[in-house]
Parts: sequence; C-alpha cells; structure tokens
Amino acid sequence: MAPVIEARALTKMYGDTIAVDHVTLSVEKGALFGLLGPNGSGKTTMIKVLTGQTRQSAGSATVLGIDVEHDPIGVREHVGIIPEQETPPSFLTATEYLDFVGAIRKIPDVQKKADGWFDLLEFDDQRDVLCKDLSRGTRQKLMFTQAFLHRPSLALIDEPLINFDPIMQRKVKDFLIGYVKEGNTIFISTHILDIAEEICSEFAILNRGTLLFTGTVAELKARDQHLDDFFLSLVRADRHV
Repeated sequence: MAPVIEARALTKMYGDTIAVDHVTLSVEKGALFGLLGPNGSGKTTMIKVLTGQTRQSAGSATVLGIDVEHDPIGVREHVGIIPEQETPPSFLTATEYLDFVGAIRKIPDVQKKADGWFDLLEFDDQRDVLCKDLSRGTRQKLMFTQAFLHRPSLALIDEPLINFDPIMQRKVKDFLIGYVKEGNTIFISTHILDIAEEICSEFAILNRGTLLFTGTVAELKARDQHLDDFFLSLVRADRHV
C-alpha cells in the first residue's frame, strides 16, 4: 500500500533562506505522525507545501496519491487542514462559517454534523457570535471543527493544542487517538514534546529545515529513552555541527 504522505528531497526556499532542505519522509495509513522541531525549524512550511498552500522549490510530494505541485486543490479537497494561525472569516458567525464550509465541501446534513461538534468541543453558546469576537481558544475549536466536518481520511494539523486549556486538550487528544484507531491518519507539527510522546505513534525531528531523525515512540520506550531528552540531544548536536 502506498504511503498516505510521501516527500522526496522536498525543498522550499524563500530567497536565499532554506526553510525545508531536501526532506524525504513517508507516513503510512493509520499513523498519528508528529513532525517535531524548534520554532523556525520548517514545520509550518512543510505543512504548507504538503497541503498545496505554497509551492516547493525542488523535490516532490504526494498526499493521498495526489501530486501536491500539480493538483494542490485536489489535495485540499480530500484532507482536513488546521493552520498555525486560526483564521475563520471575521464577518461570519461560527454557524455561518460552518454552513459555508459545508456548502464548499458538499457535506450532507452539515447543520446536524456541526451541532455534534458544538457539543463535543463545548462552544454551543458561541454559535451565533461573529468570528472576530471569538476568543483564540474558541476560534481554534471552530477551525478544528471545519477540518473534521467532512470526516477526512487524513488531517494535517499545525500545533493542534496550543490555545486549549488542559480540559479541552485532554478531550482533543482523546479524539485524535480514537480517530486514528478508526483507520484514519493524523499528521501534526508541534514543538510540545510531551504531547507528541503521549499521542504520536511515529515522529520525525526537523531542525533548520533538515530532517535529523524518523522513528517510532515505541522504539524510544524500548530503549528507555524519553522523547524530550532524545530530541534535545539531536538538536543540540546539530547546532554544533
């Protein structure tokens, strides 16, 4: 079976700055895959390239078998995406925004599905509030909802829990774990290592745009290593190269 995500020597440059440097990795169906790295390591750029939001400078990538360079709209039609910055349209209410997403994605019974998410993420009392007036945490709940409203087989999420309180973090983590158990795939980028160690099955470490390591959390546990110690040792060594 072909990987759900496959990148081959993927490179993204902004002028003379290399944001992603010849990264090769693959993600299999059913993984909860964590792309880990310090701030500025290239994680957000990687997700933008994989979702066709920005074009790579070199290399290639496929997502669900779709070439991200040649058919970026096709990729975005099939996956769920939660960007680093939550940006629902300021002039719509939460309900209006989800109705809009439902219309674009041709989701049947979108209001019923939205009701379930308002209940799950506990923001039913905010459904008729303009997005510009929502708190950061509630905007993130709304962006989380739009990403999963059509039940995608693959979701790519940039810092999924950063604006949630501990109670909501627990609920969202449980949802992600359960979603993967149903046969779906989740790709998250984060610099919060405790979260990655808790929920991810596989991970990759990115630093200064370069892929330092790929492996599984189970392999670390078998060696009696913690992800944060392993991560710091690799990144610190790379910075002294």
